[in-house]
Amino acid sequence: MKSNKGKKLRITGIIVLVLIVAIVVKFYSYVNNYYQAADRAMEYINNPAEGVTVEYVDNTIVFEPENPVAGFIFYPGGLVESEAYAPLMEQLAEQDIMCIIVEMPYYLAMFDANGARGIQAKYPQIDEWYLGGHSLGGAMASLYADRHQSEYEGLILLAAYSTKDLTDEPAMNVLSIRGSEDGVLNMEKYNENLANLPADYEEVIIQGGCHGYFGDYGMQSGDGEPTITVEEQTEATVEAIGEFVEK
Repeated sequence: MKSNKGKKLRITGIIVLVLIVAIVVKFYSYVNNYYQAADRAMEYINNPAEGVTVEYVDNTIVFEPENPVAGFIFYPGGLVESEAYAPLMEQLAEQDIMCIIVEMPYYLAMFDANGARGIQAKYPQIDEWYLGGHSLGGAMASLYADRHQSEYEGLILLAAYSTKDLTDEPAMNVLSIRGSEDGVLNMEKYNENLANLPADYEEVIIQGGCHGYFGDYGMQSGDGEPTITVEEQTEATVEAIGEFVEK
């Protein structure tokens, strides 16, 4: 009896081990199939505009203008290489907004929703800070914002929504930007969760824009067909964020 029981335990242990290995293999296969930054996106890092410096600092990419008037901490979208957002961040830096991309473990912001912690203290010369992100990154940024509303002037969501109630007074300013042709964003959940935003939130819909064009990494699986270029969507996004920060 003891021999049979021991044999069953060994078989069970082997089955559990095989399942664990299969899960690990599948996970690493999933996270290694990420969207890479386009070559033109890398140009904004390697050859930034005059007056803007780009530097890798710890787990961040910092786009620093000579005289920053505000800071913007940014969480990338799920399974998107951080550098894909270089065109957006560099062009915002040209408007004197210091932009800091938080590089996420396995390219998934869910593994570091607290990635913004401690960044502001490194740049005491900046008084006004904004937090935001794209898609999954925006959702995770909203989780952090919910617990740290007093530390930020506003939250910027790109093709994202907040599942946390951000209406508590004093409510933070919120800007939501999405493309009209977005095929990835769940519009039912997006509209449902608008109730979590302050009553005076701002929404900008970029006509012809899609989900993936907030970064420069090619077309995203399941996305809608854009009728504008990635450069045009980036330009429209820069304009909307610039106006939001200036208020």
